[in-house]
Amino acid sequence: MYRLHRIVLLIVLARAIPSMAQTALPAPWNVQTAIQKGTRTRTGDPGPNYWQNRADYQIKVSFDPATRLVSGSENVTYHNASPDTLRQLVLKLYPNLYKKGAIRMMEVSPEDLTDGVEVSNLTINGQESNRSRNRRGGGTDMNVGIPALKPGEDVHVSLHFAYTLNKGSHIRTGQVDSGSYFIAYFFPRIAVFDDIDGWNRIPYLGPQEFYNDFCNFSVGVTVPGNYVVWATGNLTNARDVLQPKIADRLADAERSDNITDIIDSADIGHVTASPDSNTWTFQADSVTDFCFALSNHYCWKASSLVVDPATGRRTRVDAAFNPWHKDFVEVIDFARKTVASMSYRFPHWPYPYPHETVFDGLDQMEYPMMVNDNPLSNRPETIFLTDHEIFHTMFPFYMGVNETKYAFMDEGWATIGEWVISPMVDSTVQDHDGIGAYSSRAGDEQDLPIITPSNNETDLAYYLNSYPKPGLGYYYARDMLGDSLFLKGVHDYIRTWHGKHPIPIDFFACMNRGTGRNLDWFWDRWFYQAGYPDLAIAAVRGHAVVVVSKGIKPVPIDLTVYFADGRTETIHRSIAVWEHATSVTVPVAGKGDIRKVTLRGPFDADRNTKDNEFIVQP
Repeated sequence: MYRLHRIVLLIVLARAIPSMAQTALPAPWNVQTAIQKGTRTRTGDPGPNYWQNRADYQIKVSFDPATRLVSGSENVTYHNASPDTLRQLVLKLYPNLYKKGAIRMMEVSPEDLTDGVEVSNLTINGQESNRSRNRRGGGTDMNVGIPALKPGEDVHVSLHFAYTLNKGSHIRTGQVDSGSYFIAYFFPRIAVFDDIDGWNRIPYLGPQEFYNDFCNFSVGVTVPGNYVVWATGNLTNARDVLQPKIADRLADAERSDNITDIIDSADIGHVTASPDSNTWTFQADSVTDFCFALSNHYCWKASSLVVDPATGRRTRVDAAFNPWHKDFVEVIDFARKTVASMSYRFPHWPYPYPHETVFDGLDQMEYPMMVNDNPLSNRPETIFLTDHEIFHTMFPFYMGVNETKYAFMDEGWATIGEWVISPMVDSTVQDHDGIGAYSSRAGDEQDLPIITPSNNETDLAYYLNSYPKPGLGYYYARDMLGDSLFLKGVHDYIRTWHGKHPIPIDFFACMNRGTGRNLDWFWDRWFYQAGYPDLAIAAVRGHAVVVVSKGIKPVPIDLTVYFADGRTETIHRSIAVWEHATSVTVPVAGKGDIRKVTLRGPFDADRNTKDNEFIVQP
């Protein structure tokens, strides 16, 4: 998700240097227990006993724009790969955020309050089940009793569901305008049962995001005939639901580097196969979520590009948008350049999915293969938003991160992705969002260590610890290591944990191993310890500047030296200088009298800037 504050306020040296893989960072009791059981390690690899559960979903869902009723059925096969015998399932009913009386941390308009998700015809292994109950006063968790599900066994669940989609109070899902809708978290899904916490019972309250297993989805979406549907996964029946010329354009776009108008303003109203209703079918394998969007008046631009030269595999990029929103005309170009930059430059990993659709909605939120982005009047902001949300494809979706606890493992990455990729999309723009906000609040009571579980944080702490603080941490590590070595660490992490559920110690150990550097001193200070960044110029002695670190957080040194004759000299030192020191003497190469030295850089957080300028008396 892009900048939460707009809603309320980053083969391997590793194995060659095994000693560098070990991390001595703190581990809480449940993580220590997982290490002892052999499901986790301190070396970056999953343990020999690592496991994770998964499910296969077959879903039929209908949406009626006139009533905003979302209704459907699902058949789920849930695979228990754990060593435990399970006697219940926990279902996530995310639309219950809008249920009357539900606990929530975000405002909902009274007219959007509902009776929640109606679950009916619930069967377990073909037998009707009445053994279910909602927890936390009818919130987003529902427990379902099941016969003993032993390790290695499957359970089959079928049910019907229905609820009314919100019209306003757009929290990641809902009505966009009178003919456009973004529908997410619509189906009851089985919660994650993992080796760290067991069942994920953290309720969905609004700000914090999600944690889902990697599952296979086969979904049929039935909507009125004049609506086009975009969704996670591959559209498997394009020629059944689209007019031939539209289906031909879509097929052409999947093979072409050019931008194709799949639907332009002249096509609207003459797009779909049936004027009555159409069922759009999608298939998505090994993804953590499924969502869909629809509109009866949107334009659709598409293009594709080779994301993996080794195989020639292509990814199609889409922009679906209201033709009145002129900023969206360029989004297809921004999105295409983002996918290219991710594949070839940062994180330099082939884009993993067959398509990426940017939908013109009312939010700033990511899903597998989908982005729900609001229109913006500012072009740089549109670029930042587009690449931020698309960057989430790697973190958390390819990596399966528990966002409800470790938001810094996905939002922090999208933040550095935004900072690094935006100038690749357009060299004239650069983003420093959130750095000033962190500097101004660093060390305050609500400035908690990044490692603090996200669901235990206030709005301010959640924002700081999810976006600017971890983004800066990754940015500083990249600056210290250099892009090539930094990416070796990132690639070790991706290669080891894609399709799995990494936790913080897994990431930090992979970075140590992949780079061949023990970076625990930095991970500990930046991610685990409290405190703040505060550099100061202590003295200028001849042609040397003494810089001291008054705070515990290491940040780069960026000096500008002003000479009496009008010349300037810029000097940069990475955070490496602070590993074993609290005071650093930086030599000045230029000759001549120094008149002033300033200490500041666009990505340098600093709690107190009053001591960042030194005037040299003549």
